[in-house]
Amino acid sequence: MSKYRTAYVNARLIDPSSGLDALGGLLAEDGAIADVGAGLFADGAPEGAEVVDCGGMVLAPGLVDIRVQLRDPGHEHMEDIGSAGLAAAVGGVTTMVCLPNTEPVIDNVAVLEFVARRAREVKLAKIHCYAATTRGMKGNELTEFGLLGEAGAVAFTDAETAIADAKTMQRALSYASTFGHIIVQHPEEPALCDGGAMNSGEIASRLGLSGLPPVAEVIMIERDLRLVEATGGRWHAAHVSTAAGVEAIRQAKKRGLKVTCDTAPHYFALNEVAVGDYRTFAKVRPPLRGEDDRQAIVEGLRDGAIDAIASDHSPHDQDSKRRPFAQAAFGIIGLETLLPLTLELYHNKHLSLVDALALITSKPADLLGLKAGRMAKGAPADLVLIDPDRPW
Repeated sequence: MSKYRTAYVNARLIDPSSGLDALGGLLAEDGAIADVGAGLFADGAPEGAEVVDCGGMVLAPGLVDIRVQLRDPGHEHMEDIGSAGLAAAVGGVTTMVCLPNTEPVIDNVAVLEFVARRAREVKLAKIHCYAATTRGMKGNELTEFGLLGEAGAVAFTDAETAIADAKTMQRALSYASTFGHIIVQHPEEPALCDGGAMNSGEIASRLGLSGLPPVAEVIMIERDLRLVEATGGRWHAAHVSTAAGVEAIRQAKKRGLKVTCDTAPHYFALNEVAVGDYRTFAKVRPPLRGEDDRQAIVEGLRDGAIDAIASDHSPHDQDSKRRPFAQAAFGIIGLETLLPLTLELYHNKHLSLVDALALITSKPADLLGLKAGRMAKGAPADLVLIDPDRPW
């Protein structure tokens, strides 16, 4: 049986997992990488292969986005798996992990398998799922970690709802550790944030908006770090947004705790000034913070305190956003902008191109144990062709 072959020639190959950054080529056969390396195809492409001339552009592993809200099932009027897949394709995302805050919640095997089946039907990107940590994401009764893990859940989280009860988090960490699973926390002390709309401070006061204090993040992080220390569990903080939060995780890593974290592009590309005169597109949770926090996020990406960048893709319908700021929904789309905003770190000389791409390919994939984000023989031929100098 003949194999379908594609030869990528004249490419700048970048594979962050191996540190490869060289001119060369790549051969894909039936969806897998058959060969890759500097100088490949110097004597011409294999006979019968489709040839793609990359024109010196970057050929890299497809992006891996570990925090996406699909809205399907239950909120398809905002987005469905098909439209999310198209957005991912436009943004170069070939693998994504969806949150369990669907309707019904992904807290049992039946719903998990339904989403997985829908994703296979769409075929635009590989979709993995988180399962809820607690039933209905209500913060009380734990879900069946063992069964959900066997069914394909890559980790456990209550999505945008923090697990506020310390006993529940302690039980979750202990239970998850028996299976080697990760608990992903939305790091925010709920009682301090009730009714808040944007970052606490001078701008919120001037606009007459209730604040979401930065201290709410580090309080939850520090509490959970104590529980990680007590249980030996694996814990991940999603969309870290404050200097204090990054520093707490940095110090925990130095102590040898099994903790990781990610941030989203809007936390290193924007600050609270973007809210301006009640711009609801800039209403996100955690909120856009002050400039000192933004710079601390950049530094955390530079020194490795932050392990990955995730889009935090959170689509809404127009009616949810076109209303007074205090009543508007939290969230911003991000699948299409994950790559160009991450490249800002390269263009602003904060990171090398290899290191910037690692944060959206191999590092998030390795964090969740996904077979993605690398460009090696035998790996899936999930690839993205990038012109890093083209304005977006």
